[in-house]
Amino acid sequence: MADPSTYRPSPGSIPVEPGVYRFSDASGRVVYVGKAKNLRTRLSSYFQDLAALHPRTLAMVTTAATVEWTVVRTEVEALQLEYSWIKEFDPRFNVRYRDDKSYPYLAVTLNEEYPRALVMRGAKKRGVRYFGPYAHAWAIRETLDQLLRVFPVRSCSKGVFNRSRQIGRPCLLGYIGKCSAPCVQRVSADEHRDIVDDLVAFLEGKTTTYVKRLEREMKAAATELDFERAARLRDDIAALERAMEANAVVLGDGTDADVVALADDPLEVAIQVFYVRGGRVRGQRGWVADKAEDSTPGELVERFLLQLYGESGGESVPREILVPALPEDHDEAEALTELLSELRGGRVELRIPQRGDKRSLLETVTRNAAHTLRLHKSKRASDLTTRNRALEEIQVALELDESPLRIECYDISNLAGTEVVGSMVVFEDGLARKGEYRKFAVRGSEGSDDVSAIREVLRRRFRRRDDAEAPAAGTDPGEGPDAVDAPDTGPMPDGAVDDAAGRGPRRVDPETGRVRRFAYAPGLVVVDGGQPQVNAARQAMDESGVPDIPVVGLAKRLEEVWLPDTDHPVILPRTSEGLYLLQRVRDEAHRFAITFHRKRRSKSMTDSVLDDVPGLGPARRKALLAHFGSLKKLRAASPEEIAQVKGIGPALAASVAGVLASKRPGAAVNTATGEIMES
Repeated sequence: MADPSTYRPSPGSIPVEPGVYRFSDASGRVVYVGKAKNLRTRLSSYFQDLAALHPRTLAMVTTAATVEWTVVRTEVEALQLEYSWIKEFDPRFNVRYRDDKSYPYLAVTLNEEYPRALVMRGAKKRGVRYFGPYAHAWAIRETLDQLLRVFPVRSCSKGVFNRSRQIGRPCLLGYIGKCSAPCVQRVSADEHRDIVDDLVAFLEGKTTTYVKRLEREMKAAATELDFERAARLRDDIAALERAMEANAVVLGDGTDADVVALADDPLEVAIQVFYVRGGRVRGQRGWVADKAEDSTPGELVERFLLQLYGESGGESVPREILVPALPEDHDEAEALTELLSELRGGRVELRIPQRGDKRSLLETVTRNAAHTLRLHKSKRASDLTTRNRALEEIQVALELDESPLRIECYDISNLAGTEVVGSMVVFEDGLARKGEYRKFAVRGSEGSDDVSAIREVLRRRFRRRDDAEAPAAGTDPGEGPDAVDAPDTGPMPDGAVDDAAGRGPRRVDPETGRVRRFAYAPGLVVVDGGQPQVNAARQAMDESGVPDIPVVGLAKRLEEVWLPDTDHPVILPRTSEGLYLLQRVRDEAHRFAITFHRKRRSKSMTDSVLDDVPGLGPARRKALLAHFGSLKKLRAASPEEIAQVKGIGPALAASVAGVLASKRPGAAVNTATGEIMES
């Protein structure tokens, strides 16, 4: 490992002009390329205290042996040179976005005498028009099958085409009308080219014009009593409409735009792009990359756009690009816009949508990016070799006697100290065991803050650690009504049980008749938080008689691993598989706690409104909510509609409607008449 001070340039030798720099290792291989508005300021930041550097930046400066730079005149030149160097040297520490999968395109080979339409993957070729990308190849084939009814272009391979030309008979598609059969000269090359041009125009988004033209021809054929042609045109219109249904209209003004969104964590970033042409989503694509340093969203977007449009060529740059963030420096943002405009050969608008349909679409793309990142992390976790390495890294870093094959993680969720709940998630061999999840309702002064709540949840969990015998399912002598510890086995999407009443169903072993609570003691306990939460968990576990089970805390801000009664955390490398696993366990516990808390909060709000209805017990309250689906719909119902619910008579229905109306914002009750008045 090199010492950065051995190759640090003297401060006076570094210019203050804009430029591009590159770090190289001892063998001369370029390991990082960057650009700066002020080279001296930027390069000096790499040679500060090593402890203050991002872990990946630290790895880069200790791998490098030399640094060089080139001064340029403008920001645009800096962008161009940075991209060309990254493309030439492929530095290992630069962010390189890689596809999360290989995407297929619908391609039209305009460079051939008789162009054809087909599914293509891989590198793009000159003279070929690409549409997409699509998520699945079958989606392209279904769309193409519909379009070939109307645009019977060639879709066969060169071998099939030449064979049909030799024997003088078309293939099956020519006989069923899905190819104009230029191989046997049913149409000339020019006529076939016209059909191809119509197909390309339709795929470019000029759909309405073409459909209206077919409608006019259909009406004209019907007027001339040519009903056979009119029926064929009618079927063509229906086929086009089915093909158009696959691409939803998202922008009503027919905009051509690329919508870019990102989702990141301290280690990785996922980018998602929706390609909108003619107001319709024509395709989408996703990338995932390791983060090289603490980059802002604007810097990540800038590097991504350079890679996306630099590799695909200027013809793929749309007129408008919607992004979640721009470079913080105004000059850098202007330089990026200017460079993209040069690539396109026309003005490009690069902006952040603030409201309306475009803002809603950006939020949709952002959700897709977040899903891509989660899927990427789950794929890492599903690999057996990766999971084993993660467990071994945790064992070494925490100095455990053995690999923690069972990890339990706890998190607390509350709203200003109310509706305090805890969650427990279980990972065995690096995989989630949702059937072993538990939820805890923490009531009273026990859960006045996160530390107290953690202590109470851990105390209750380890008090129930044994497979003790119990009289029957659903009973638990010696425990109060606020003990939940409910297994995650119900009908929720991920198997969670709604135990808002304070207790969930118990699992009973069919052979022994005993209540099964916890399979066995964990190899590691993780709590969401820092040193206070860890110390509270350790105290609760000691009081419960399990001092030999290790416990750690994972703090969100810097992803530090805290041990009990220590002054300094354990720092796992940002690329560590062990850290990935701990993060995933912690995030799952947080998700599970939030879900449970939201359910309890929603139910408590509903119950507080209906509690004031005289004669309305829990069973009838549940029947009302089941019938109407929500409190909002119940509030909008009339007394007659409420009375249709089983068990609700006219008098009780009137009481329900009256109480709900009186609790409506802006409503008041006339104490003399009982009439509801709106303010």
